[in-house]
Amino acid sequence: MPPTYVLARDHLQRAATILQGADSYSRQLRYIIERTITLMSDVRQPEPVRASNVLDFSAFRESRAGFD
Repeated sequence: MPPTYVLARDHLQRAATILQGADSYSRQLRYIIERTITLMSDVRQPEPVRASNVLDFSAFRESRAGFD
């Protein structure tokens, strides 16, 4: 994950910890922050494409299966 992504998530976690008030506004902000952290955790980083001249036969067969 990019360092800025990790830093942003850390800041949001600290903000959620600070917002421990019992009033409605604090609860709503804490919920939004916690939900944002959860959504950030769900994001999957795509695997980098490797430049290679090696053919993966099983992947090739799967890609060609729809053309039969």
